[in-house]
Amino acid sequence: MDKNAESTKNIEEDFKPLEITSPRTAEAPGPNVGAECCSADGKTKVKGADEHAHAEEEAKASYLPTALSLALLLGGILLDYLDTLWFTGYIRLLSYGIAYVLVGWRVVWHAIKSLRASFFNEFFLMSMATLGAFYIGEYAEGVAVMLFYVIGEHFQEAAVLRSRRSIKALIDNRPDEVGVVTANGVARRKAKDVQIGEVVQVKAGEKIALDGELLTERASFNTAALTGESKPDTKAKGETVLAGMINLDQVIELKVTSAYENSALSKILKLVEEAGSRKAKTQQFITKFAKVYTPIVFFLAVGLTFIPYIVFESYDFNEWLYRALIFLVISCPCALVISIPLGYFGGIGAASRNGLLFKGSNFLDLMTQVDTVVMDKTGTLTEGVFQVQQIETVLSDKAWFLSAVAALESKSNHPIAQAVVAEAGQAYQQHAVSNVEEISGHGLKGTVDGKELLVGNGRLLEKFNVIYDPSIKEIVETIVLVAVDGIYAGYITIADKTKADAPLAVKRMRELGVKKLVMLSGDKDSIVQKVAKELQLDEAYGGLLPQDKVGHVEKLKAQGRMVAFVGDGINDAPVITLADVGMAMGGLGSDAAIETADVVIQTDHPARIATAINIGKKTKQIVWQNIALAFGVKAIVLILGAGGLATMWEAVFADVGVAFLAILNAVRIQRMHFD
Repeated sequence: MDKNAESTKNIEEDFKPLEITSPRTAEAPGPNVGAECCSADGKTKVKGADEHAHAEEEAKASYLPTALSLALLLGGILLDYLDTLWFTGYIRLLSYGIAYVLVGWRVVWHAIKSLRASFFNEFFLMSMATLGAFYIGEYAEGVAVMLFYVIGEHFQEAAVLRSRRSIKALIDNRPDEVGVVTANGVARRKAKDVQIGEVVQVKAGEKIALDGELLTERASFNTAALTGESKPDTKAKGETVLAGMINLDQVIELKVTSAYENSALSKILKLVEEAGSRKAKTQQFITKFAKVYTPIVFFLAVGLTFIPYIVFESYDFNEWLYRALIFLVISCPCALVISIPLGYFGGIGAASRNGLLFKGSNFLDLMTQVDTVVMDKTGTLTEGVFQVQQIETVLSDKAWFLSAVAALESKSNHPIAQAVVAEAGQAYQQHAVSNVEEISGHGLKGTVDGKELLVGNGRLLEKFNVIYDPSIKEIVETIVLVAVDGIYAGYITIADKTKADAPLAVKRMRELGVKKLVMLSGDKDSIVQKVAKELQLDEAYGGLLPQDKVGHVEKLKAQGRMVAFVGDGINDAPVITLADVGMAMGGLGSDAAIETADVVIQTDHPARIATAINIGKKTKQIVWQNIALAFGVKAIVLILGAGGLATMWEAVFADVGVAFLAILNAVRIQRMHFD
């Protein structure tokens, strides 16, 4: 299935739990800690806070058998070293046997259960090797192999749990309790217990816990937790308010429209927790390789046991069986099947802490191949908020000019009008405004302090036969022309401000190997070219409709380029889906952004595009380091083991020791800084 089709799948069907093979969850191999639970119908469900806490307690409890096994192993080795007389025979076997059962029963049981499907897996290899070690009397070595394998699982689980906690802390910041409106007043209840259709009350300054429909006439919200934008977002009665927003100015009421676990924020959390289901090509290769590699080494081990009987006269079955067991332990692909997906999951966790949500490890790989980044302008490279840039007037009183224009503009909800009002501050309130008329597509006409004002575009002044300098039309920025009592009085220019880190974003992307930077926008071409020149982009096109953007990206892909497109995730949904990697800028509050984008930039900073590329490169680097480490060490010790030059202890290092090192290397990415 191609990427475009995958991107449009329903979230519930498209994502499955992170697949990291582990003997500790015999029913469903994967991390025991923080793993998704399953309902009776087999569909995955994300664990709530209580379930995750319970999983952590279970994990801590599971350390006790491991600790006891380690104590028994070390004690046994010490007694063997001291040649203690009583530590022989059945006592010695019982001591090591208990140490083995404490950590190995799950692995052996899973090996038995998997015999029907295929016994060529690491569980079977581990069981055969360790039980074989017991058969030839190498009790300590058999226990050590299994013990260190399980300790490796503890490391893996701790690493995954840490990543999940960091992701949850980043995203899920809702309050646990809400005020539910009842016939007897407002009652505090757990947010997860509130039903759809119930009405909740939210005080000023409180965070919204549940998605709902606004019942109050009008209210303002801080949406920074969802969109990265700290500017207030005003909602009217009947509009949707999302969990994670902060109520700013008054007590409001909401009618709940989604259950706690089905809110937009919960879906995002689920999306990231399950991101490992989209495997990178490296993971897919290793999975397929292990399926071929495991039976090969098993039959080689069988051959190593029995073929010498034909070749050598002085054949000792136990000696060659021991070599074969060493061969099995060394050949176990644990380091690969554990550390590689853990490396990618670590990359996803590191990305989350840097305000980036990857929908799958495959997109970490794709980011490393991107050579062309195409960006929208408004909201991506610019703030998406209009601000007054310049005030020019022929009147002697500039302060009166601005405040009088703002007084008239205060009667309009247009973003340009609001920018003028914001620039004037509170001064506009001193003016008396009357007879306000909004002329569609032109501007406003009204009386301010007894004077007739025209405030709008050039067409407005031309409509009322007001003469002004035609050269003003050449100004690039959006312009508000003003006439007082039928005479031209001046103008105010308004423009979208370039984001502070946009130049840094361009610089970092070029340093990371991006060869072409393109900007596509529906804004006026003159404005687009000005921003492109300011940021030193390679190409820029303005006045585009969504289908025009699609055409530009198709041309780039036809040239063989690997294209990442960055937009707002809503109007740019078609082109986000078309790109090799679609990135949504500040689009976490919309289902369109979640459904179509492969990577979501939560912080709303364009510099995070470069961060995403950097994290992808570092993750891939660590994964290949692990592959080289595992294959290199195993190849050397396999040869030594077959020649009788390596003991089971070397085998333990080649298998479990390398797995340890690979896991530690994999989690290293979470401590890296990418700014």
